[in-house]
Parts: sequence; C-alpha cells; structure tokens
Amino acid sequence: MRLGPRSVAALVLVSLMGIAAFGWPLLADSASGLAHSKDAPWLFAALLPLLLAVVAATIADTGLDAKAIAMLGVLAAAGAALRPLGAGTAGIEPMFFLMVLSGRVLGPGFGFVLGSVSMFASALLTGGVGPWMPFQMLAMGWVSMGAGLLPGPDRLRGRREVLLLAGYGALASLCYGTVMNLQGWPYIGSLATGVSFVPGAPLPENLTRFIAYCLTTSLGWDVPRAIVTITATLTLGPTILKALRRATRRAAFDAPVEFRNG
Repeated sequence: MRLGPRSVAALVLVSLMGIAAFGWPLLADSASGLAHSKDAPWLFAALLPLLLAVVAATIADTGLDAKAIAMLGVLAAAGAALRPLGAGTAGIEPMFFLMVLSGRVLGPGFGFVLGSVSMFASALLTGGVGPWMPFQMLAMGWVSMGAGLLPGPDRLRGRREVLLLAGYGALASLCYGTVMNLQGWPYIGSLATGVSFVPGAPLPENLTRFIAYCLTTSLGWDVPRAIVTITATLTLGPTILKALRRATRRAAFDAPVEFRNG
C-alpha cells in the first residue's frame, strides 16, 4: 500500500508534532515546567484527530474499503493481547515483531495507525494509562511506519525479506527504548548528577547526560526486547507475512463486481 500525497502530509504533520513533544525539554530554559504529565493530555487530544486524518488520507489515496479497516482493528487487538504476555519484564515484549510485520504489509500509513492504536488498547488492558501513554503511541506508530518504508515491498520476498525485517526489528526495539527514555528522563530529578537532566544546560551537555542515562538504566530492557523481536521474526515471520498478504489482498484489492449486458 503506497503512500499518496495526502498520506505523506498527514504522517509528516503527526511526526513533527511527536518530535516536538519528545524533544522540547532539551531546548527549554530552567524556569520551564518540564513534567510531561502536564503536556501529555494535550498531546493525546491532538493525537487522536491526527490518527483519524492518517486513516482518512490513506483510504483516500489507496481506495481501501471497510474490510481493510476491520483487518486493522483485528491486528490492533492482536497486538494489544500480545503485550501483557511479557508485560515489559526484562524487555520481553512480543508485540514488537507483529507491529513490524504488519507495518511491512499494510504500509507506512496504516502501519502508523496500527502501532498507535495497539499501544492505546494494550494500555487499557494492562492498566498502563498515564502521562507516558501518548508518547508510547507515537513511538510504536513510528516503529510500524518505519517497517512500511523499508525497501522492496513488492520485490523482496523469502529469507532475505525476513532477515531485513529482523534487523529492522532489532534496531527499532532499541530506538523505541531510547525515544521513550527521552520522555521520562527530564522530570526524574532523583538521579545521580552525571546522568540527570539539567534545565537550561547546553544541548551537547544534556545529550551526553542522556546517553549515559540510557546506558545505565534501560539497556538491560532494550537489548532483550531486540533479541525477542529477532527470534520471533525469524521463526514466525514467513508464516505471518503470507497470512497477512493473503488477508490484505482479499480485503483491499478484490476486483469490483461488474454487470454487463449479454
């Protein structure tokens, strides 16, 4: 499912909003209120209509019908159901591989919406609703969108495609943890001096502190998440990719029924 101009515009808009939401504390002065708990409700309120805009733009550009939307809902429910299996313990999060495979098949537009909606549904299932939730929705949306932007969607098949997706899944798993660290790091004030955020400090200094924070706090979760994603993609990827492609063809690309006179 290729991107059209409206889909590109919608994805660029929501991604720019997400980048600003994650990164603004790095550029804030020392007098700013830095807790994302204050801006998270506004981000969530802005994110929902933008998700609908991405869906509408993708439908307008590709002509997808209600069956494709229903398949999106089924995949989001499956992703939400997978997340509690590991509950994030030691980075065991099996939903990542499904988001990567689905984004590859559905394309970047629907992939972004799938990742965001799956994370929202899983938060409701696990009771994980909090100021971090809209940031998780954005980050997971980027994970699935990136899979849809990988090269060779129409030509690359078989073992090479699975290896590509496994490598991307590992990288995306690490990047997801890093981006989510950026959400929580600015307002955790009880950290050691060498890794804590300093409002108003020069950007290079805070970036150095942020790298140290990631290495000392989350790497133990991010690496296992990457390993689980690689393992699941290599073992289950070929079967799930075939099933998703078969379902997508039936949902979106059936030829319309035509009635002709004798």
